[in-house]
Amino acid sequence: MVEELQLQATVPPEMAGQRLDRVLAQLFSDFSRARLQHWIRAGQVSVDGIQPRPRDRVTGGEKIALHAVLEVEGDWQPEAIPLDIIHEDESLLVINKPAGLVVHPAAGNRDGTLLNALLHHAPELAAVPRAGIVHRLDKDTSGLLVIARNLTVHKRLIEMMQARDIQREYQAVIQGVMTAGNTVDAPIGRHPLQRKRMAVVRSGRLAVTHYRVIERFRAHTHIRVQLETGRTHQIRVHMAHLHYPLLGDPVYGGRLRIPAGCSQALDEQLHRFKRQALHAQRLQLSHPLTGEDMDWQAALPDDMRVLLDVLRQDANESSE
Repeated sequence: MVEELQLQATVPPEMAGQRLDRVLAQLFSDFSRARLQHWIRAGQVSVDGIQPRPRDRVTGGEKIALHAVLEVEGDWQPEAIPLDIIHEDESLLVINKPAGLVVHPAAGNRDGTLLNALLHHAPELAAVPRAGIVHRLDKDTSGLLVIARNLTVHKRLIEMMQARDIQREYQAVIQGVMTAGNTVDAPIGRHPLQRKRMAVVRSGRLAVTHYRVIERFRAHTHIRVQLETGRTHQIRVHMAHLHYPLLGDPVYGGRLRIPAGCSQALDEQLHRFKRQALHAQRLQLSHPLTGEDMDWQAALPDDMRVLLDVLRQDANESSE
């Protein structure tokens, strides 16, 4: 499906002397400056009937016409993959992603992703960057993701992310008994030696994670985590940095911790849990068009619920 835009505007006198691309970003604020620059270079913008360059200066009073075609963003194919849709309107989709589902295609993994499923459910997403996906969850992390259904909402959600106006709350099971909650403020970047991993490094980007204890067990803790920033693997890296790695994390988890004298059921459950025990449980934001406060929650998936039940049973039996 191809969508066309036809917009017109007159440059106000007070914008005289500014670059054209900067002026368009103010006049057509639903679109990013980078996208407007692309449209200018593609000849889809005219100023008084003449095709300009992004760096050209305006004098005020010019008539601007934008006639753009919203192009398909990639060669990804729609696939009929079931989606657990928590919310849907003309602007947004909120998805409860299962563990094991990759969010975005990559080299060697072009099919069977959330993006392919979204294109099947809402074909118009082909004209939105990354099919409207504005943040990610790791393949083996479950929980809530918000999807933008058009360019205007996509831009606004990204701005909200950057301004930290979208609240994301997770639940996790970590190895070790944590005494109390706290905040981790430690920069994250590429591991200096293992480039496929992330790590707390001095040269990394700002990363802030808040965590609180929900329930303690004999060798593990159930915690609630709130992200202030959104770095790759942030919760997994920060918890490992504290020496409380996520249970089941194949990259940062370290050696599996088994409580002394635990039941066979717990021993089997801990060995069987092969993904990081992390679930994006809550998502809060103001609707990017209406301003309405929105709040969605997704219950813990069965594997984490069973894990917690067995940990709780072990803790109760050991105290008897």
